[in-house]
Amino acid sequence: MSSTTRATFARLGLLAVAVIFVVAVSLANMILRGARLDLTENRLYTLAPGTERVLGSIAEPIHLYFFFSDKATTDIPYLRAYAGRVRDMLRELAQESQGKLQVTEIDPVPFSDEEDRATQFGLQGIRLENTADPVFMGVAGTNSVGDDEVIAFLDPTKEAFLEYELAKLVYSLANPKRPVVALLSSLPISAGFDPMTQQIRQPWAIVAQLRQLFDVRQLDAAATSIADDVQVLMVVHPKALSEQTLYAIDQFILRGGRAMLFVDPWAEVDPGAPDPMDPSGSTPGGRSSELARLLAAWGVGVDTGNFVGDDRWALQVMGPAQRPVRDIGLVGVPPEGLDADDVVTAGLSLLNFGFAGSITLDEKAAATLTPLVHSSDLAAPVATAALGFVTDPQMLREGFKPTGRQYTLAARISGKLPSAFPQGAPGGAAAGSKPHIAAAAEAVNVVLVADVDFLSDRLWVQTQNFFGQRLNNAFANNGDFVVNALDNLVGSSDLIGIRGRAAFTRPFTRVQELRRVADDRFRVTEERLQGELRETEEKLTALQAGREDRNAMILSPEQEQELERFRDQRIGIRKELRQVQRNLDRDIERLGDWLKAINIGLVPLLISILGIVLVIARRRRHTGTTAS
Repeated sequence: MSSTTRATFARLGLLAVAVIFVVAVSLANMILRGARLDLTENRLYTLAPGTERVLGSIAEPIHLYFFFSDKATTDIPYLRAYAGRVRDMLRELAQESQGKLQVTEIDPVPFSDEEDRATQFGLQGIRLENTADPVFMGVAGTNSVGDDEVIAFLDPTKEAFLEYELAKLVYSLANPKRPVVALLSSLPISAGFDPMTQQIRQPWAIVAQLRQLFDVRQLDAAATSIADDVQVLMVVHPKALSEQTLYAIDQFILRGGRAMLFVDPWAEVDPGAPDPMDPSGSTPGGRSSELARLLAAWGVGVDTGNFVGDDRWALQVMGPAQRPVRDIGLVGVPPEGLDADDVVTAGLSLLNFGFAGSITLDEKAAATLTPLVHSSDLAAPVATAALGFVTDPQMLREGFKPTGRQYTLAARISGKLPSAFPQGAPGGAAAGSKPHIAAAAEAVNVVLVADVDFLSDRLWVQTQNFFGQRLNNAFANNGDFVVNALDNLVGSSDLIGIRGRAAFTRPFTRVQELRRVADDRFRVTEERLQGELRETEEKLTALQAGREDRNAMILSPEQEQELERFRDQRIGIRKELRQVQRNLDRDIERLGDWLKAINIGLVPLLISILGIVLVIARRRRHTGTTAS
């Protein structure tokens, strides 16, 4: 075969390969259109099952408007990158909704109708150092009946909860009715008439805040039934509740109602004076509260005889003689003690507790307990009996020995829990038309906090009267915790189940590891250089001190020899340092070449092969069907 013929066949072969590649890519585009495969380690582009069910429950169209200052963020790459991830998530939600969710992106440039529209929705424009105009990055949504919900600003630091925030906004628009929260408390927590002062009693700041967001209904402490439209039951400081009231709470929770429970081994906010013979407060007139019957049936316990003292996170208070002292019973929990993966506690900075109890779980418990807040490792239980005689917070430190354990102060409780009344309704309970429930058919959702003082104004907010209006200035996140928890509980079980996902930003861990190893080698070599420099200086100093002549400014032959030896060593060590850096660059370049080869060559080849295989399989099925 002549060289001309071989060259012709080679060209035809290349042309055939090119044609096959183009045909394979075209077939793959047609066959795999709309198909997606999430190969990321943490499935970053796969919606949670709860989100999918929330989208599937949309009855009428919902419009989402993504306001992003595209032109104003030209020189802010991290905001633009996060906006891209928000955009991808919104597109994924719209596609999963089967057309029920419509997404529009708007750039609210300054002095435009779009900026006015963003402001009318309540979105917040922030001013950054390198931008002259305010930057908008929020989402507004409307439903078919004119309700609207907004996320005023999408904070990049809360990226892990982006899916939850968007799913919650969609759920709120699909279910616009204001959530009903029933409040049952033995404390004067709500507004009312105070017979002692003969004046109107102001509500606690937390209640005033909740009334702005929810339909809060006050229940009598002796209530024997809970209305069907109540979505969340909030029980605060339950003292000596009747069997009938406990049964009503029990059945409400087992029927799928959500609950937020606050109990306490020692509630300073309790106005009732403790029994001198029982300072722990275990008697009905004391300062403790519990739901032991219900919690015991679930396998959960709260120690009402001891509070958690914490020497690491103790708050500073004014002691005797107006001197500041640290009170181990008053604990300020920083982010290190909060669950960063739960939407209730993520992003909070400080939660203040006062003589809180510890929450435990039995080994054979029917419940699953997920800690939300825990103490530090310098904590230990302290008997509440000591509080009745304490005049100086320093007295609590006598005999205090941290156990090294972290005690749970607040937690989620879930699971298919049994009833605390296995024999049925107690005498006098409201029977009604509802049958007794022996165990929950679906997993319950309860948030338990082992402290009631947590809600009191003094631990988280300062209230001022400004021309007849009450202004609250929060110095801790206690109120945010309660709002987050209730907001989470009033959502569907699908929404509650959406946890924080891994961050989209993924560092080059292999490159970081290479740099770390190189830095270690560099540091060792540099330390050796510094050590030899010090050794040489010491030798030079010793030689100078031992000289008997007067020519101190002139180096002796020994000094010159030692200095020359050090110079040679320094040159060699510097070569070693440069070689370490070159090896690092070479390793990173080699890794980059492998990644390029995989992304540019291997991945398209695999996709083409997959497309060809699918075409062949489809043809075979078609041939088999025709033959039959």
